[in-house]
Order: sequence, then C-alpha cells, then structure tokens
Amino acid sequence: MTHAQGAGTLEPGAVNVPPRERARDRPGRRGHGHPWLTLVAVALGVMMVGLDATVVSIANPAIARDLGASLSGLQWVTNAYLLALAVTLIPAGKIADRFGRKRTFLAGVVGFAVSSVLIGLSGGLGMVIFWRVVQGFAGALLQPASLAILRNTFPAERLNAAIGIWGSTVGISIAGGPIVAGLLVENVNWESVFFLNAPLGLIALLVGVWVIRESRDEEAAGSFDLPGVALLTGALFALVWGLIKAGEHGFGDAVPLVSFAASVVLFAAFVWNELRVERPLLPLGLFRSVSLSAATGLIVLGFFAMFGTIFFITLYLQQVHGMSPVDAGVRMLPMTGVFIVASPVAGALTSRFGPRVPLVLGMVFTAVAMFGLSRIGVDAPYVQLWPRFVLVGLAFGMVIVAGTEAIVGNAPAHLAGVAGGLQQTAAQVGGVLGTSVLGVLLSTKVGDVLFGRLTDAGVPGPAAHRLEGAGGLVSQGVAPVPPGTTGRTADAITSGSHLAFMDGFQTSLSVAAAVALAAVLAALLVRRGGTPVDGAAAV
Repeated sequence: MTHAQGAGTLEPGAVNVPPRERARDRPGRRGHGHPWLTLVAVALGVMMVGLDATVVSIANPAIARDLGASLSGLQWVTNAYLLALAVTLIPAGKIADRFGRKRTFLAGVVGFAVSSVLIGLSGGLGMVIFWRVVQGFAGALLQPASLAILRNTFPAERLNAAIGIWGSTVGISIAGGPIVAGLLVENVNWESVFFLNAPLGLIALLVGVWVIRESRDEEAAGSFDLPGVALLTGALFALVWGLIKAGEHGFGDAVPLVSFAASVVLFAAFVWNELRVERPLLPLGLFRSVSLSAATGLIVLGFFAMFGTIFFITLYLQQVHGMSPVDAGVRMLPMTGVFIVASPVAGALTSRFGPRVPLVLGMVFTAVAMFGLSRIGVDAPYVQLWPRFVLVGLAFGMVIVAGTEAIVGNAPAHLAGVAGGLQQTAAQVGGVLGTSVLGVLLSTKVGDVLFGRLTDAGVPGPAAHRLEGAGGLVSQGVAPVPPGTTGRTADAITSGSHLAFMDGFQTSLSVAAAVALAAVLAALLVRRGGTPVDGAAAV
C-alpha cells in the first residue's frame, strides 16, 4: 500500500492508517484520535509495567524474609510474571489485531491494576506467585497493543520520536520505582509497592477511553490458531520450568532433562503447525527478514544479560552491602535514571542512522558493564559501581527503542500487533532465561565453594558442613548465622557466605558479558526497514 492510498481519506491525526485498519469509532469529541494525546494514554498504561520492573526487585529481599522464600521461590516471584508475559504476548498481539487494539489495551490496563492490588493483599508466597501470573497475562494484553496503537496512529516521520517518548515514559517509571519502593518497604510494607498501580491504572483507563481511536486488522477475521497458542505456551513453559528445576537439582536431574526434551518437541510441533494452518498465530514469513530475525535474537540475548544482572545487583546491594531498600534504590539511580535520557537519544540515533548503530552501542555498553561488575568484590566502593550502572541504563534505552523499531518497522502494518507481541516476547523470554540461567550458575557455584569459603574464613569444619544445606540462603546474599552464635564465629560465617555469594555473582556476570558480546554480532545484521506506512517488511 502506498502512502497516497493510505492517507487519501483519513481524518487528521491518523495519516498512516490503511483503510482496512481505520478507526471504527469516528471522532466525535475533542481530542479523540489525536496522536500525541493517544501517546499520553498509552504511556500511562506502560508506566505501570515500568514501575513493576523495579519495585519488585527492591521488594524481593523483604518478600523473602516475610514469606520465607528460597532463592527458587524468589525467582518464581519474578519468573511467574515474565513467563506469563512470554507465553501470552504473541497471542495477545493477535487478539489486539483481530478484536481491536484499544479494547485489548484497556482490558490489559484494568487486569494489571486489579492483579497488582491482589498481589499486595496476598497472605502467602503461593498466592503472590498466582497473582503475578495473572498480572503477566494482563501485561501481555497491554504491551503489544500499545505499540500497535502507536504504529497505527502516528505518521511515518514521527513514529520513531513517539517510540522514543514511549520508552522515556518507561524509563521515568523505572527510575522512580526503586526509590518509591524503598520508601514504602521501609515505612509501610512490601505489599504496598504493588498498590502503586491502582491509581495509574484508573487514570490510564479514563484517558484511554476518551482519546484512543479503535483500530484492527480486517484480515485477521476468521479462525484463531488455538493449537498454535497451546504449543507455544507449552514449549516456553517447559523450557523455563526445566531451567528453574536445574537450579534446584542440577542439569543432570531427570526433571530438567525431560522438560528440555518436551520443549524441543513442542517447539518443533509449533513450527509444523504454523506452516500448515491458514491463519497462523505467528506468520513465520516474518523471519524471512534478516533484520527482523537478528533483532529478535538480539533482544533475547540483551535482556538475558540485563534482566539477570539487575536481579542479582539488588540482592548484592541489600544483602551483602547491607543497604536499606531506599539506599539501594538511590544507588541504582545512575542505572534507572539515565534510561530517561537514553530512550530519546536512541530514537534520534535510530531516525538518523537506522537501528544498527544504537543496537551495537547498546550491546557493547552492556558487555563492558557486565565485565566490570564481574570483577567487583564484597566491599566494592560505590565508585566502582555507578559508572557500570550508567552503561547499563544507556544500553537499556538503546536496545528497547532501536530493537522495537527494527522488529515493528520490518513487519507489515497489518501485523503490527503480532510484531509488537514478538518484540515483547523476545524481551520477556530473554529476561526469564537470564534470571533462570544466571541463577542456576550462581547457586551452583555457591554450592561448589561454600564449604571452602566458610572454613577459610575460620568456621570449624563440622559447622561448615551443617551450613552447606543453607546454600539457598547464601545464593540470595544472606549469611545463615544460627541463633546464639558467638561474635567471632558469626563474623566468620558472614564473611565466608558473602565471599561464596560473590564467587557465584562474578561467574554469572562473566557469562552475561559473553552473551552481550554475542549480541553485538546479531546487531551488525540489522538494517533499517522500509517506511512504517508500507509495512517496512522484507518478508
């Protein structure tokens, strides 16, 4: 479709919407369908997701103490949400394209806000994890629909700027999340951090109902690929379940091995199903675009390194360094705050040079930061931390904005929801894999070195043997000092435990640095797509 075909009879504010995707609810009120007001409404919704990304990391130690969570239990608080997102994002993008992006987005906003409140009201770890799953499903409705709304509202020449502002909004919420969460955890309780989403969700709902114009893909009508949904969901779940169980029992245990085998079989069945059905959940022809394929792989690798690192950095600051939640949140500002600047900069770089330059820079920054953090010790001064945090923040902004443009910009306009779902799925899968795999590496290393670290620190051999069973606590940075332990022995246990944690921490971040370097190679394959109006697809 040419620009002229797409713009000939459209109303102001939606110049790039093809006829098959025009709004069903014609503007009859002030501000309805306006691109920048639509961006405000969408930004309010994704702000909830940005807040959630950091408030949970700050609240994790308090959740573990209050609910008696092991490292694997704490990982499930994070991974249950990420996994629900990952297995639902592509179906949610398809739902948005078929049934309406506005309707899907607003349903996600309501679901995210309500489930957040219910997490705060939960009385046990099991219910927290359950409502985190529901929250993930709601977030899956919200996120790809938000990108599709922008794609079908903004003209081509302003789309990158809009995505940059979209990313900046996430950055603002990510930056403010740790400090707000720290204040609430210290002065109220960890449950209160989840109540933050209620007022944001209400405002996003009211503004969204008023200004967002409905759009959908008329070609998406017909049967829905339910077998594809089931196979993709099962494959991703089996993969992550196997990784988490490998952290508990080792990679040689029957449970992770069976899970990995099931994941391979289900992924193969998913590909077979997508090739034969008339209306596939994920049109595999999208991956004929080298740029789209490389960008998808890069986002998986990039978020593997970045999400996994943030998970353990917060444990390091609070458990090993002994910082309060507020202090940890303030110390992370160079990471989260710079994201606000990085997103519009990444949008400008992408507009001028295409996505390749910011993607290469982002993954180089990530690799340098991960390698530097992998060298720090128990008592590392803050001057060794904040420059690496700045690099991670810059990398986040560049990868999110340029990666989004590379994927959504290289997909046909009528598949904007599916492309948005693919981008978000890649990010969440990367985050789940990073948290899980790096967690396995950390806990395995801790188990290997804990006895030696304890005895080297002065803990008697029999006591060190008894403490080996507390490796799960040590993997969280906690020193398992038994009640009534004398001062010298308590100091020895604390010193040995923290050294063991740092051994695992350093191993995990070294792997993260190597993964980020691999992502640089993927970035070199990414090029600018065609115009967003024409679909920007080499499919």
